[in-house]
Parts: sequence; C-alpha cells; structure tokens
Amino acid sequence: MDIRGIDHIEFYVGDAQQAAFYFCRAVGFGLLGQGGPETGLTGQRSLLLGQADIRMVLTSGLTAEHPASRYVQRHGDGIAVVALEVDDAAGAYAELLERGATPVTPPTTVTGAHAEVVTAEVEGFGDVVHRLVQRRGDRREFLSGGIEALPSAGEADKPLADEADKLLAEIDHLAVCVPPGQLDATVRRYREVFGFGEIFTERIEVDGQSMNSTVVQSPSQRVTLVLLEPDTSRRPGQIDAFLDRHTGAGVQHLGLRTDDIVTAVETLGSRGVRFAGTPGSYYDTLEDRVGPVDAPLDRLRDLGVLVDRDHGGQLLQIFTESMHVRRTLFLELIERRGARTFGSGNIKALYEAKERELAAAAAGSQGVAG
Repeated sequence: MDIRGIDHIEFYVGDAQQAAFYFCRAVGFGLLGQGGPETGLTGQRSLLLGQADIRMVLTSGLTAEHPASRYVQRHGDGIAVVALEVDDAAGAYAELLERGATPVTPPTTVTGAHAEVVTAEVEGFGDVVHRLVQRRGDRREFLSGGIEALPSAGEADKPLADEADKLLAEIDHLAVCVPPGQLDATVRRYREVFGFGEIFTERIEVDGQSMNSTVVQSPSQRVTLVLLEPDTSRRPGQIDAFLDRHTGAGVQHLGLRTDDIVTAVETLGSRGVRFAGTPGSYYDTLEDRVGPVDAPLDRLRDLGVLVDRDHGGQLLQIFTESMHVRRTLFLELIERRGARTFGSGNIKALYEAKERELAAAAAGSQGVAG
C-alpha cells in the first residue's frame, strides 16, 4: 500500500455556500465544481474549492438524516473526511482491513468523460474517515460522486484552480485532538494499520497546563498528523476546551504551507482574516532563540508571525482565529525554511513574552501611581 499524499479534505458544514464565500473571498480559494440532487448527490449540496495543490470539498446535508447534518449537529462545522491518494484503492482497502481497520464504504468506481476514480473508506479517528482515492486519466476531473467541474475549470488550456490566489501551496499537516488516554492507541493504529512512522514526540508544559504530542507521517512524507492529548492531572487548557466544544476527537487546525508567509498574511489580513495576536516582546530575543532570521523582523512583529527551528532549519508560522461559532477548527499558515518537524519553543517563548509584557505594564502603573 502506497499512500502518496492527501488527495483532498471534506468539510461537513451547516451552509456550504456561506463557508465557500469565506474560503474564496478571504483565503483565496477558487470555486472549481459543484453538485447536489441534480447531479446525483442524494440529500446534500457540495462545492469543490482549490488553490495550487489544495483541494477542499464543502458539504451540507439537505435533510436531518444526512451524515453531514448529523456531524454538524454533534461537532459543528469541521473536517469529516481526510482523503488519501493511493495507487490501488481496492487493494489498499483490503490490506487496511487485514491490518485491523474498520470498514466504512467498500470500493466504488466513478467514470467520467476523461477519467475514472476508485474510492473506498475506512475509519480514522473520532468521526473522521479516510477516503482512499485512486485516479486514472485526466486528474483535473475531480469526480467525487456527482461533483461536476465548472466550465472554466475543465478547459484543457487552463489550470484547474485558475481563479485562486496560489498564495497557499499545499496541505502541510492536520492537528488532531484526541481524548485523554487515547494518544498511544491512536499512534499505534496509524503505525500498525496505516504504516505511518513516528517522527516527533514531546510533552509541553505551560502555566500549569500540560499536553502530550506525537507526530506521525506516511512513508511518502506527504501525509502528516500532529496528534495531541491533554493531561487531565494539570489545569485544563486549549486541548480540553476543543474536546469539550467539539464533543470528542477531531481536527483542531489545518496547516497550509506557503512559500511567502509575509505576503500571504498581509493579503489575507486585508480581506478580513483575523490572526492570533503575538506580544511585541516575543521578538525582543527572537534571534537569540532561533538564530538569524532571513526576514524583516519589523514586518514579522507587525504581522505577528512566529519563528521556530528544528535540526533542519527554521519555520515561520501563524494561526488564524477560528471562524466557527464553537471556536473549534482554525487554520495555520506555515513557511518551511529547511525545518521538517515542528519546534515547540514558540509555545514557551510566547508565554514568557506575555509574562514580561504584563510585568512591564504593572511596573509602569506603579510608577505612575507613585
């Protein structure tokens, strides 16, 4: 079984058109295709979005019984399907079942005018499934069971995502929160069933909070999951909050790689995307922690872009605020400059910088009062 990469992800959302408006107008995706009852999609409306090598499907249920409707009622808007590109979907499905995977949908073939797609599904984590996707022929024909390409997206002389920004290049990783006590079992399942390897493990402790993290990755290095578990013996933190609001395991954030994070953040910010703030004092000792940074520090400070490093080099990253009512799923923009994993220094550095900022503000107040 050869898992080549992430073929696409599918969001289950309350309103596909509203979600598409945000991703297209604010994040720069192009609308590539659509489908519904008129194209053979029973009880649902789906929109296909793309930007560079990223493909996203937004699906809303049109009846209360549809799986998308039930998912949204339980979890809110979120990623329900992580589709994996494989050479042989039927063979991969059979092999995964032999290794202990739980079946969801057996292999199904969809044939279009210029392509054929074979899909099958198995359980992943929580209520998220993995769809195995095998493509033959014209890869621009998405053919996810009734999603028809828009006329402009199907012309041979145009790229599939011709209306998109191309500020974002590909899906870098997905961060997954699992309930306490389930991290080891989840890591073991991806290692033994899916053939992933462990590339990074750490325990993070900040201000009385603690969480464990393990990163698993496919042999192709094109599918990366950051698995997070809270330590319930410590003070509740953001992982606990996600599991409570999301009602169980799920994707906390979607990491999207960019080749120019400064331009991407400036552009998305001008369209209304809100990013998590960073204290200015974070940058006072930045190069002491990570070494010289090949980017204007004043721009990084203005935008709130974080910098970290691993043994391979540096990475620049920033998180958006959640655009969902439950404050669950959010996005991460990441630019890799040699780094292959994820530095943990940002979490500790941010906390310490915030403490210095608060201490300085308190000292200033006392001076004024004196």
